[in-house]
Amino acid sequence: MSPRHMDREIDKLKKKILALSAVVEGSVQRATQALSARDAALAQEVIDRDEEIDNAEVDVEEECLKLLALYQPVATDLRYIIAILKINNDLERVGDEAVNIAERVVFLAHQERFDIPFDFQLMSDKTQAMLRNSLDALVNSHAGLAHQVGLADDEVDDLNRQMYVWVQRAIREHPERVEPLIHLLSISRHLERIADYATNIAEDVIYLIDGEIVRHKVEAFQLLLPDSSSEP
Repeated sequence: MSPRHMDREIDKLKKKILALSAVVEGSVQRATQALSARDAALAQEVIDRDEEIDNAEVDVEEECLKLLALYQPVATDLRYIIAILKINNDLERVGDEAVNIAERVVFLAHQERFDIPFDFQLMSDKTQAMLRNSLDALVNSHAGLAHQVGLADDEVDDLNRQMYVWVQRAIREHPERVEPLIHLLSISRHLERIADYATNIAEDVIYLIDGEIVRHKVEAFQLLLPDSSSEP
């Protein structure tokens, strides 16, 4: 088969992964909106759409395996397909985490509301920004944007730790609220996991663009930072 035919197949694969990205990003957005509004109906929409994400993930994987088998790609094309295989898997997991959040929201929507001295909106916004930036980096082949995603992960981790400390204290002070508090802690953990998957995607984008494996290399995400030792 001709290289031109291979290019058409790669373009088709790109469209499929971008379509899946849009659906997954939409699920995360709706799940966090449902959390903010305690909207069980909106949360149920997220849960009901999970099968669509699962089917799309299988479709993308099959497309990748077909390209590997038929064309035996090398160099840039091979790197692209390998990266898409990994990103595809992480996107499906992000969809699962959105469903997990939605399921917690369905429970919380039927519980009495109480004041939460924790900024879920901030954590949601930061997590969604990481996911959006990782996908934008993929679309635009922007390694710099991918590096920014990795640097933002620590902020979400810190918020998750703050949530854990607050829940510990709240359970001691209000043992009658233990079940909804545990659900809130789980939501924080699911958001933190989405941030982790966004980081994975960013790492794969860097591999796709530069051919460099930056997993487990914290310093790789610091390459674009100004030298902190220098005076402004």
